[in-house]
Amino acid sequence: MFSKIIVANRGEIALRVMRACKELGIPTVAVHSEADEDALHVKFADEAVCVGPAPGGASYLNVKAILSAAEVTGAEALHPGYGFLAENAEFADICAEHDITFIGPTAQMMRMMGDKATAREMMSRAGVPIIPGTDGIVPDVERARAAADGIGYPVMIKASAGGGGKGMRVANDPEELAANFVVASGEAEAAFGNGDIYLEKLIVEPRHIEFQILGDSHGNVVHLGERDCSIQRRHQKLIEESPSPAVTPELRARMGAAAVKGAKEIGYASAGTIEFLLDARGDFYFMEMNTRIQVEHPVTELVTGVDLIKEQIRIAAGETLPLTQERLALRGHAVECRINAEDPDRNFAPHPGKVTDFYVPGGPGIRVDTHVYAGYTIPPHYDSMIAKLLAHGNTREEAIARMKRALEEFVIVGVATTIPFHSEMMVDSDFVAGTFDTGTLERKRMAEKEATVAD
Repeated sequence: MFSKIIVANRGEIALRVMRACKELGIPTVAVHSEADEDALHVKFADEAVCVGPAPGGASYLNVKAILSAAEVTGAEALHPGYGFLAENAEFADICAEHDITFIGPTAQMMRMMGDKATAREMMSRAGVPIIPGTDGIVPDVERARAAADGIGYPVMIKASAGGGGKGMRVANDPEELAANFVVASGEAEAAFGNGDIYLEKLIVEPRHIEFQILGDSHGNVVHLGERDCSIQRRHQKLIEESPSPAVTPELRARMGAAAVKGAKEIGYASAGTIEFLLDARGDFYFMEMNTRIQVEHPVTELVTGVDLIKEQIRIAAGETLPLTQERLALRGHAVECRINAEDPDRNFAPHPGKVTDFYVPGGPGIRVDTHVYAGYTIPPHYDSMIAKLLAHGNTREEAIARMKRALEEFVIVGVATTIPFHSEMMVDSDFVAGTFDTGTLERKRMAEKEATVAD
């Protein structure tokens, strides 16, 4: 096992990793920007090193400073969390060159799965169902039109190196394809430095179902059930739950087997997520693979009892996965709400500032992952998520009831948050019935807008 781990991240995920390390008896090193000098991950670490000024590009993405911090403190391994450098293959290579174990998959695996066109090809080779689309990159609008004619409209224009909804556009006809191809490519080039585009058939009103997998360096791979991430806004997940109300035991077995087969095809070793689109007929298609721990990993932890961060660390240390598929079972139901410092009444605009009062809910089945405290100032430089509120119950109904109570107890004063939005969602008829899909929120928003105009 490692003698010391440096955590190359901030916020609640940095704390989450440090807690796992603490339970494993491993000292930790925090890196932080000048803006995060008073952050909890800095206070709770055994050592801390400032790696640059406030902007993420000058601090949490400052590879030289982070590696220097690792070498100065004698850290053997580095955990990247999610975001920032978590899926940066070049960074993983550099860590290896400096004899620092990157707690995650190999750089080669990240490159294969980070390029969505390559990922589609690899999954197809493994026999995993993929969405009908182009076999690789589409270099120009003319060939995109020819491909779309073969696939059939509507199509989704997607950035090969994309993520977070960037570089994605829908085209319902050739004219829309021509216009949106240029827009998506330009957006991808600006966001990822790679404007490559491919096309997929648009699956109408799908559910976003992802399977958590764990694989070790000895060839063992298991899945830990699914998470339903269909409650989204602008392709950004807002609420996640496990298990999905749309997945039967038989379907879970088929989707889980496909996820494991895909991970074994590439020799995957670490925690990862295979993401699928599930249509109304029960057909599912590979969408992408995330080669890191997910924001929503705690819902899986609550229903399986498995500490995913600890397993991720053990795998990186070369240990054999102690879990077998036969012994893994889902217990009860878990729901997660992402609490963001955003104002729902102002189109979810970010709302950084000083938190003057902060009280987290508790009681049976409640978990709160957060780095915020009373007196803490939320900086404007980073992601707006400030807490993850989770509720676990014996049934979905009990989990939702506990979440409703917990949202009422959660007190955050000084900044606007998405708590009111989540409270509304917990009584929303589509959510309560479990009949939602990835477009549900957008359709509701458009209906409300039309009703307002009509009035």
